[in-house]
Amino acid sequence: MTTKYVWDTYAQDIKRFILSKTKDESIVDDILQDTFIKVHTKLQTLKDDDKLKSWLFSVARYTLMDYFKTKKIKVELNDFEVADTSETHQHTEKDCLRGILVNLPKKYREPIFLSDIMGLKQKEVAERLNLSLPTIKSQIQRGRKQIAQGFMDCCGYQMNDEGHLVGEIKDKEDCKVCN
Repeated sequence: MTTKYVWDTYAQDIKRFILSKTKDESIVDDILQDTFIKVHTKLQTLKDDDKLKSWLFSVARYTLMDYFKTKKIKVELNDFEVADTSETHQHTEKDCLRGILVNLPKKYREPIFLSDIMGLKQKEVAERLNLSLPTIKSQIQRGRKQIAQGFMDCCGYQMNDEGHLVGEIKDKEDCKVCN
């Protein structure tokens, strides 16, 4: 199962859910994007495909709670019908990637999200964002470089002679992004 499939199948349902909780159309797309970044980085941890939809809504609920927390908006937990999904998991590169993507400037995050997560071609991304193709190519390239730099800063990875990230992930306590 791919993130593109999940996006195509459930994005509108998740968007309506987010709108029902925020009542503010101006922030819905940002929260939806953050939700699907989390989905993209954690999709392989879903063990039962039959629970995909409920898992997606849980991810959206937690993303909404994170948004309200950062904006210091008080909200009742009951409004989100949060089920206890606490599960210990090993610290992985995907945890770091999620943190790096969330902290990526929006001008890079949006093109990367549309191309690398939604699977759109760069020309389609340019059309959707009303930007020139060279601008989109540049933003995607710079965004990818910032992601690589994030792994080097966060997890102690290094760039080898062929331009690939190499190294081992640090413990979560030592990680600057995840901790």
